[in-house]
Amino acid sequence: MTEQSNDWPIWATEAVEIKPSNPAWAAAGKLEAEHLHKLLSWHGVREVEHIGSTSIPGLPAKPILDLMAKIPSYDQLEAVIARLQQEDWHYVPLELDGHEWRRFFVKVENDRRKCHLHLMQEHEQRWDIQLRFRDLMRQQPESVRQYAELKRDLAERYTADREAYTRAKSGFIENVLGRERN
Repeated sequence: MTEQSNDWPIWATEAVEIKPSNPAWAAAGKLEAEHLHKLLSWHGVREVEHIGSTSIPGLPAKPILDLMAKIPSYDQLEAVIARLQQEDWHYVPLELDGHEWRRFFVKVENDRRKCHLHLMQEHEQRWDIQLRFRDLMRQQPESVRQYAELKRDLAERYTADREAYTRAKSGFIENVLGRERN
């Protein structure tokens, strides 16, 4: 892994870059989910889903596959980390990730992020929220168009700040989820 002068790996600070939608993302997400399921089923993982923008046809995105896996507990986290490290996944410790509801991994290829894995315990409400958003977006072409526009604008505004980019999208996501409840 190539390191920068601040001791952060290159992939940890790469710019937010939105690419046109790629139909190959769906197949790649499916393959990666199947592979992760095989790797992690020994640790109690029974479900792996392709989520995020690359899972929504027609939506421009950062070319990084987002996946989530459901695990009964984090009791075997050290074993999961060791297994995933063999496959070029990097664990982002909770104190750096800052999200109690998940354990986060980044798959790296050629010093670039290829995939994200959100490992969640069973009964985590964000599991259902992620799936609901993905499924709603797949049914709403106008929302896809609006989200694409927003993502491009935010990527220009927050090119060097992934966290700010992600936070700035939350209002749109909440709006889509809220419309379903009304």
